[in-house]
Amino acid sequence: MSDPSVVPSKRMKVLLVSPPRLLWPYMNEQDNFLLPQSLASLAGVLRADGVDITVLDCMPEQVGWASLEKRIRALKPDVVGAGENHAIYAHEVTRLVDLAKRIDPKIVTVLGGAHFTNLPQMYLPKHPIDFIVRGEGEITFRELVRALARDDWQAAQAEQGLAFLRDGEVVQTDPRPLVEDLDSLPIPAYDLMPMDKYGQAKLLFSPGGATIHHSRGCSSSCSFCVWWTQMGKRKRTETGEEVSPRWRTKSVGRVMAEIEILYKQWGHRCLVFVDPTFNADPRWNNEFAEAMIEKAWPINWFAFMRADFILRDEASGVFEKLVRSGLRHVCVGVERAEDGDLNNWDKTFYSHRQSVQVFDLLKSKYPQVFRQATFIVGVRHETPQTLKTQLEFARRIDADYPAFHPATPFPGTAFWEEAKRKNWLEIEDFEYFDLSTPVMRSETMTREEIDLAMIELAKEYVTLPWLIKGLTSRHSYRRNMYIWWTMVTARVFADSVRQRLDPFKRDRYMSLVTPKWYNS
Repeated sequence: MSDPSVVPSKRMKVLLVSPPRLLWPYMNEQDNFLLPQSLASLAGVLRADGVDITVLDCMPEQVGWASLEKRIRALKPDVVGAGENHAIYAHEVTRLVDLAKRIDPKIVTVLGGAHFTNLPQMYLPKHPIDFIVRGEGEITFRELVRALARDDWQAAQAEQGLAFLRDGEVVQTDPRPLVEDLDSLPIPAYDLMPMDKYGQAKLLFSPGGATIHHSRGCSSSCSFCVWWTQMGKRKRTETGEEVSPRWRTKSVGRVMAEIEILYKQWGHRCLVFVDPTFNADPRWNNEFAEAMIEKAWPINWFAFMRADFILRDEASGVFEKLVRSGLRHVCVGVERAEDGDLNNWDKTFYSHRQSVQVFDLLKSKYPQVFRQATFIVGVRHETPQTLKTQLEFARRIDADYPAFHPATPFPGTAFWEEAKRKNWLEIEDFEYFDLSTPVMRSETMTREEIDLAMIELAKEYVTLPWLIKGLTSRHSYRRNMYIWWTMVTARVFADSVRQRLDPFKRDRYMSLVTPKWYNS
């Protein structure tokens, strides 16, 4: 005889949503949308657990807010889940939970991602969020849904890795241990995603770009970066919680299985690895390169790589194999020309000299690889002269694309804590945390002066010889990236003229735009 005190589980209906959002001028309907790895991975875990799971990625499907409301009403989900790593889109995620609760107050709303992980005290009292999944999400979300299926709210609130509101107070449960064996997670549920709508650009991340990751976390803990904290190791302390970097990887065999699905089943031939540090493990790099070379699939791939690890792998012959395996686009966080700034940000593992060596290597030996660098400008001691130093360094390394981003303190970082403590932030509205808009001044320059200086940096770097050199490259991937940039810039300019707007204003090229279907 069954125990009458045990409530049987019901089959839960869970809706995962990436809500409508504004568009970058250089990343719109005509260019590219990329597969959100988090939704595919969460969906795979929940489906394997018997959950009735639906995924709605509103951007590639052009689902506006009115259409999203109709979808939620029709699906009648028990749980609506969403997440966000980027501060700029947080307001659209909270708009989703407001909508879900207005449709049906019984819907359980669950948020995740780095932004909400780091700010439960800010969001839980202001919005009808039932739970925030903190840190790595798959196991916590699965266990939460299991408890909800039994209608056991007490058990749900006892799960590790959560934040929620109880009697008006924010409660954070103990951190959940990380998934050490990433191969134990199911294959991401690509078949639940609109795979035919990702990577439609003919030039950007071409042909047929799709995201993928082999690792989680990072091997370092730069004080300005929030990426490593989301997948870091969390430990409860007497004063709160401590996060330390923890890097893990799937096996090469598992990654090759995922690539085969993306390539053979869905036709994607450009892989965008979203790992914060793709090239941490030289043995993994070598095994992966050899596996890709053996398959001989016509695939290009992109990765974020550390400069010192590139030099290490070049010395052993591994980097040459990675290029042979299809590596065509490398993004290196150069950040600053001065070693002192790198050291102050806990980025002590490589130097100005190593960045020069890496870009000289790529230019001389691997001209088929597109060379991208990121720079952080508008730091506290920034002056017009130090900005000029960054530009001169970008020219010295001859990056195909140097991205100059304003120093932005993101929640969860040591930089954020320092900026809050010292009252540096002049803008605290996260809608402006777009890595294009300065939110703080330097000791000698206003935000407006930094903003104008960033425009000048781009203008001075993007010269006609730079453009002609790229457009005439004999290597198709590099040439296509330059063609794409030229075409999108021309289109934005033409759209401005057509709408009788000033085509030379910064806002036309940097500010987010509202797609026509956003509210439909």
